[in-house]
Amino acid sequence: MLCVSGLASAQSAPPAPAPGDAAFGIFLRGTPIGREEVTLSRTGAGWIITSTGRTGAPVDFSVTRFEMKYAPDWQPLEMRLEARLKNAPAAVVTSFAMTTAINEVTQNGRTVSKEDQISARTIVLPNNVFGSYEALAARLSVTAAGTEIPVYVAPQAEVQVTVRGITEQTLTGPGGTVRTRQFTLSFQNPDRSVIDAVAVIDDRLRLVRFEIPIVGLLVVREDVSSVATRAQTARNPTDGDVSIPANGFSLAGTLTVPPAVAGRLRFPVVVLVGGALPADRDELIDGVPVFAQLAKALADAGHLAVRYDRRGGGQSGGRTETATLADYADDVTSVVRWLSKRDDVDKGRIVVAGRGDGGAVVLLAAARDNAIDGVVTLDAGGSPGSDLILAQQLRVLDGLKLPPADRQARIDLQKKIQAAVISGTGWQEVPDVMRRQADTPWFKSVLTYDPAQILPKVKQPILIIQGDLDQTIPPAEADRLAELAQARKKTRRPPEVVHIPDADHKLVSPKVAAAIAEWIKKL
Repeated sequence: MLCVSGLASAQSAPPAPAPGDAAFGIFLRGTPIGREEVTLSRTGAGWIITSTGRTGAPVDFSVTRFEMKYAPDWQPLEMRLEARLKNAPAAVVTSFAMTTAINEVTQNGRTVSKEDQISARTIVLPNNVFGSYEALAARLSVTAAGTEIPVYVAPQAEVQVTVRGITEQTLTGPGGTVRTRQFTLSFQNPDRSVIDAVAVIDDRLRLVRFEIPIVGLLVVREDVSSVATRAQTARNPTDGDVSIPANGFSLAGTLTVPPAVAGRLRFPVVVLVGGALPADRDELIDGVPVFAQLAKALADAGHLAVRYDRRGGGQSGGRTETATLADYADDVTSVVRWLSKRDDVDKGRIVVAGRGDGGAVVLLAAARDNAIDGVVTLDAGGSPGSDLILAQQLRVLDGLKLPPADRQARIDLQKKIQAAVISGTGWQEVPDVMRRQADTPWFKSVLTYDPAQILPKVKQPILIIQGDLDQTIPPAEADRLAELAQARKKTRRPPEVVHIPDADHKLVSPKVAAAIAEWIKKL
């Protein structure tokens, strides 16, 4: 599942995390499925990580005993793992030389030996044993962005992990604040597929959080897992925390106001709606708090700006496992309803702006809520969801340079997955692990979303902003969306399209806020 090539050359001493105990909750798509207790010890011979725990369905994996020994410089020495997978006992004993791992694997009463070549000071991360990630936390503490780290997924193979970005964070909650660093990671597997992940460590060099967003996996330390705890990556001078009533829960957000607010003036307001990933209000992408920066620019231009944690994420309530695009649109209307009651809001200029699949969310909200006065899409798709997802997968395959037969097999499998998600049938042709990732209400709502069906119901003015360097949502999608919006009948005015030549999917450019502010003047 993971990997990297070595420590940064500037490292002067091995990392020395604080020994002690920790307990982690394990979640899948917002649902708790397990718990693991971990101890990190320092001895004269080096480091020892031990853990026990259980992860329920659909993983169904119990760690009876895990013990991992490292030398003082974090060279792996020995691993012992006793576990039960779907109630069947299994054990792995691994001894390490400098560049060799020798495994004794026992399963179904049969023991086999396996030898793998590894890199010096590789990090040992057996699947589903999250206590082992304390070693990853220690290694990350002395790495810089762009570093590659070797990871040995015992007893399978060594893979490569690239540190794509590092962001300083402060976790705030009822127990106080915790200073942390967030690492955006890419794990390149032996089959050349890439899995993106996020790891967070604290100032004691201990693991706080590990997440694989695409599968909905979250492992979080219990002392910082409260819903009242959030990662604060950016704070503008005029930010204020707000709680917004929604349907049976509250959305936690931040309201950014113009500098030196005077008297009882009313201001236009922009509601910033993020995509499914990330779910935090600041829309942190590759270390850049996109929405925090956009909110400040809008406030400096004389607007209120609201950003909020998506339901089930950050400090917001609600659950994610049953949520669809329509449910997230309901949350947008809750924010608009809350704003409509504020004395400092210009009720005739309430604008919703959605980035990525947040663009679909704000269009769905506008189709049902006349209190919304304008819609802005930021790098949003203009094609049906099923077509857009398939096109994205094709671009990924193009980068892998697979043999034609392998490429076609993956395309066919992707089509089978999408067809099964939409129809609910045909899953027998899809591997179980892929079904667990794809068979969700949210993914079905994304695949079945068609802007051609929604745009005729949206009567509000629309501004379409597109970064022309975006490789996730190509610029042609903005033009297609504009064509659909242009074809609407009985609308107040035609759509406007703004292409930003030097912006990618993050849309980090002063031109974004300037385009929105100029467009709002015309409402």
